[in-house]
Amino acid sequence: MESIRTGEQNSSRVDANRGVADQGGQRSPILWRVLSALLLLTMGGIHFYLVLTGFGGVLGVLFVLNAIGGVVLAIAMIAAPRRFLPLASVLGLLFMAGTLLALVLALTVGLFGIHEQLGTQLVPTTLIVESIGTIVLAVTTGLAFRMRRSG
Repeated sequence: MESIRTGEQNSSRVDANRGVADQGGQRSPILWRVLSALLLLTMGGIHFYLVLTGFGGVLGVLFVLNAIGGVVLAIAMIAAPRRFLPLASVLGLLFMAGTLLALVLALTVGLFGIHEQLGTQLVPTTLIVESIGTIVLAVTTGLAFRMRRSG
């Protein structure tokens, strides 16, 4: 009877790298990795779109760098081996949170002489994407470190 229960317990837990749910019914880290990558790509895409539609100068250069960083980190979130996932997710989280902080500063006190307004093109969308992205990347980072300790 004990071996049957052990087998049942083991069957309810699916490997975090290949399965959909673990013992607690939580989504596997692959889902969080994909969500993180999509949000990083979205953030970078918004900034690249803004450059294409007229943001130039120093701000345009920073937006292009943001777009490149978003793509590189999105690739890292998907392609990083399990042992490098904590590093990739921490970098993605810092990048997303830093970009959100820069926007909030530009909206409030100004940043590098730039004073943004909430009615400016894509500012509300960017606030939402970067806020959700920061939360998702924080969860992904927590899962990555938990996997590292357990595995």
